[in-house]
Amino acid sequence: MAENSAPAYGEGVPCWVDAQLPDVEAGKRFYGELFGWTFEPAEEAHTAPGGLVWARLDGEPVAALAPKTDGRMPTVWTVYFATPDARALGRRITEAGGTLISGPFPVDGLGAAALAADPEGAVFGLWQPGSLPGFGRSREPDTFVWAELYTRDTAAANTFYGALFHEALFGSGTEPDFGRAHVTDAFPAEMPPHFVVHFRVADLDAALAAVRRLGGRVQVPPFDATYGRVAVVTDNQGASFALLHR
Repeated sequence: MAENSAPAYGEGVPCWVDAQLPDVEAGKRFYGELFGWTFEPAEEAHTAPGGLVWARLDGEPVAALAPKTDGRMPTVWTVYFATPDARALGRRITEAGGTLISGPFPVDGLGAAALAADPEGAVFGLWQPGSLPGFGRSREPDTFVWAELYTRDTAAANTFYGALFHEALFGSGTEPDFGRAHVTDAFPAEMPPHFVVHFRVADLDAALAAVRRLGGRVQVPPFDATYGRVAVVTDNQGASFALLHR
């Protein structure tokens, strides 16, 4: 992937998302139809370990799809937070009671990635940019717009993430793309803490109809949140994500 002109992302700003899927070709059909994304042919795509392929909107990178390397891995969308030093941030995460699951590991010259979990077990990614700063487009229809952490303890989450990413969340003039909500607000109480990646849509009803037509399902019907009108859905392989109209 060529270097793009996207601005650098400050530490703690959501800058990338990817999906781990059993069948990447099926994922390309689903998300290509739903969002109008195009995908680099596998033989031409730059790949990370596991065969990741890049999704683009009007030529700009917006997400990635990767085949699961282990059937026991969850089928899931993961949000990555920008950092200038993934190794140092990983140390701060563990010192604050979180866990560094894997990495940092280099991704084909594009940067370095790591996976971590907060003290309650919610998994998220870290991205240290190389030639890829992050999204080429975001906050507009058919691109990433928001990450919501569903947690049982929002005060503890604010303390943990506020210490890690204070400027991105609470700095003067910031417009965060990351919220925290109690897990029982829209999900059963027994559901573990987790992040939900949100994609913006111009027409929520039409997008929900497309999800159903493409073999996905509506997990949580539309509800009003402080950041817009939201519905949580799953794709045709079981990966959860949200559609947001604002």
